[in-house]
Amino acid sequence: MKPNIFFTADHHFGHENIIKFSERPFESLEQMNEELIRRWNEKVDVNDIVYHLGDVSLGKPDFTKEVLSKLNGKIHLIKGNHEYSALRVPDRFEWIKDYHELYVEDEEANQGKQKIILFHYSMRTWNGSHRGIWQLYGHSHGTLPDDEMALSIDVGVDCHHFYPISYQEVKEVMKKKKWTPPFAPRN
Repeated sequence: MKPNIFFTADHHFGHENIIKFSERPFESLEQMNEELIRRWNEKVDVNDIVYHLGDVSLGKPDFTKEVLSKLNGKIHLIKGNHEYSALRVPDRFEWIKDYHELYVEDEEANQGKQKIILFHYSMRTWNGSHRGIWQLYGHSHGTLPDDEMALSIDVGVDCHHFYPISYQEVKEVMKKKKWTPPFAPRN
């Protein structure tokens, strides 16, 4: 069976103040950490592929290593601005990059592949944005209004009930966008 692909960002494991800053519905840091791990593993299987778009943990390296050992999936990390501890556990990641251009096989996509730009930060324009290329980001914790004219979305946990979001879920969001190719023939 082919592994599923998931996207996520901004867990901020070990960061007590994020509960207040992002108005997360958790009573304590321990409850947040446990619930984020539970929800991750509820969706992600051990062989699934996860692209984490930054800010994994603000806890100490040993704490972060322990949390990462509990998470299912083959994790690829796009660095965020809070990666001190995650970078000290490099073996847990398939790779670590600042930016990535991903191609997902999809028979409904142009030439059978959907290209996706992965970056911690939201961009107003990106490589191929005028050609239907998607951009996924985190960092903003749901504070940026969605642009229905752009094929980009915040995949951070604060926007998706603290769960990773699957490729199929991203695709459904993109189908509802009002984006049109800027160079398409006009009637």
